[in-house]
Amino acid sequence: MLMTHLSTCQCHQASLSMLSVSSRMVRVVFLHPDLGIGGAERLVVDAAVALRSRGCSVQIWTAHHDPTHCFSETLDPDLNVVCVGDWLPTSVFGYLHALCAYLRMIYVALYLVFLSGAEYDVVFCDQVSVCIPVLRLSRQRKKVLFYCHFPDQLLTQRGSALKKLYRAPIDRLEELTTGMADTVLVNSCFTAGVFRETFRTLDGVQTDVLYPSLNTHSFDRPPEEQLEQGLGGLIPEGVSCLFLSLNRYERKKSLGLALEGLSSLKTRLSPGDQAGLHLVVAGGYDGRVAENVQHYAELKELAARLGVEDSVTFLRSPSDSQKVALLRGSAGILYTPSREHFGIVPVEAMYCCCPVIAVRSGGPLESVGDGETGFLCEPTAEAFSLAMEKLFRDPQLRRDMGQAGRRRVQEKFSLEAFSDQLHGYILRLTQ
Repeated sequence: MLMTHLSTCQCHQASLSMLSVSSRMVRVVFLHPDLGIGGAERLVVDAAVALRSRGCSVQIWTAHHDPTHCFSETLDPDLNVVCVGDWLPTSVFGYLHALCAYLRMIYVALYLVFLSGAEYDVVFCDQVSVCIPVLRLSRQRKKVLFYCHFPDQLLTQRGSALKKLYRAPIDRLEELTTGMADTVLVNSCFTAGVFRETFRTLDGVQTDVLYPSLNTHSFDRPPEEQLEQGLGGLIPEGVSCLFLSLNRYERKKSLGLALEGLSSLKTRLSPGDQAGLHLVVAGGYDGRVAENVQHYAELKELAARLGVEDSVTFLRSPSDSQKVALLRGSAGILYTPSREHFGIVPVEAMYCCCPVIAVRSGGPLESVGDGETGFLCEPTAEAFSLAMEKLFRDPQLRRDMGQAGRRRVQEKFSLEAFSDQLHGYILRLTQ
């Protein structure tokens, strides 16, 4: 009886504690290295907007924010974006990118803790965990939530002994500092498994899955208005079937697979059908990033070698209205990365009733319903072209898959569910 009474009292005290926390404004600071227009940036912006909608005070601290190359929400004066340390180099003669990224984020964290005077309860950081020990230097210990999109050490090639030597201490530091977070979230079950395989010393660290959501605000304007504003002059006249590739201009995204799939499909079509087929290769492009510049040129050369340059439009850093118009107007989206940790693009496509053709690995295994909302394929031109042909020849299949995709997003990846789950983690950290 006494134990029951004590347990009841403890539960009551916990409830009062949660009520007390939720009744005051929780102050959250986001730390993110470069607030551009990639998938990681989309998640950070959506997380900030979600917490603000739940009554939290939110700031985003970053080392780079370009008002001409960012998500529109970051320009909202009600969303406080603080940029410090952009004067620090992003590389040294084109090398040491990881080291420079670490130094930039350490500077941001030092500025936040010692120079800013900012008041906060929780820090949400992602991508670069090395700033976590700096946050521990605060006079009053702050809680840290680390969101792992994917282990950084797996996102780089080690082609030489010198590169391996350079990366060894950085990789060790990533593992050590990631384990210092109070809560670790990952973006998919796939990433959770990779996390355990990669960070062997962190087997005691619990990782919870928080799927990225889709902020549907920019997708919900009338389709006619979006098409009129977004695609004017972009697509040649006479196109009856449009496919879309939407990813950053990076080699790891395997964008050439979309061009090869298009080339393979055209060999099985009549000249008349070929004339109505078109592909748009669109994605994030930053002139400061050498790989973006180089890979854009490489893809144009590949299109010329394959003989499909007249059937392809290359679009760099499309606007929100262009992206939504393309998704709504496409017969299918070609999502070509392998072992992608999650990938928000298939979710965006499904919400816009656009079927997805994706590589059968990584995040799309969890987001795409194979045969229901699209097709999961091997990463070959033949496999992609066969899936493209099914959508090309069957408009009803496109409509059915599109409608099923929208329902799937509403059920599994709504902003409401994401907001509730993230806000719950924040509240538990502030108890």
